Amino acid sequence: MRAYARRALAHWPAQRRHGLTTPRHTARRRQSMRYVSNYGNLCPPESLGLPTVTTSGGSANHRLTVDDWVQTGFRILAEEGVKALTIDRLCRRLGVTKGSFYWHFSDMKAYRRALIDTWATVRDEDRGFFDSVADDPPRQRLSRMMTAMVGPRHWMLERAMREWARSEPAVAAAVRESDERVVAAVRQAFIDDGFDPDEADMRANATFAAGIGFLHLSGSRPNPRAAGRRERFLDVMLRH
Repeated sequence: MRAYARRALAHWPAQRRHGLTTPRHTARRRQSMRYVSNYGNLCPPESLGLPTVTTSGGSANHRLTVDDWVQTGFRILAEEGVKALTIDRLCRRLGVTKGSFYWHFSDMKAYRRALIDTWATVRDEDRGFFDSVADDPPRQRLSRMMTAMVGPRHWMLERAMREWARSEPAVAAAVRESDERVVAAVRQAFIDDGFDPDEADMRANATFAAGIGFLHLSGSRPNPRAAGRRERFLDVMLRH
């Protein structure tokens, strides 16, 4: 298991029955984080390769892992909003009883923490990607960053977190902090292209806002025209 996946798992509370962590809970937790495998492999619904929940012989005994619950939570957030994110709704979506939920999570607070931690892990990978392109020419750097951040692979997760941030201060703070890091990286690219700091800041914020718009307009499936539109937008933003 990759190091960042282990770090994310470390934040997830041990599941307990009668005050004791069982060996089976430990084993179940070790199966998790398939949802975050490596940079760029975070996919929206099934058409883009998101792992699907499997059952054992079609019976009610679903072989669920933590990441099955996590991906389902993000889907509900993205498709139905934060009010729909309840234990009952999760269990209905997965076709299991509440006992299955409590097998993996001590309570809803722990489950929501798992969602936030998963998103934070993906954002850690985004920061690593930004660092890896920091020496690229500014135009190429901006293109690669925008492609990474607004492609359909991020569609569901970004939509879910921004919807949740509207009603949850802790999530809003995490999203805001992440946004500030993205804007800073974009701003530096404009500065490296020769814009003064104030102009670079304005263009970085406009590019970031446009990126969010591109993300939502693109939907959950690849759009062959989206890349061309993003490139034309960058051409405009890089005019001196």
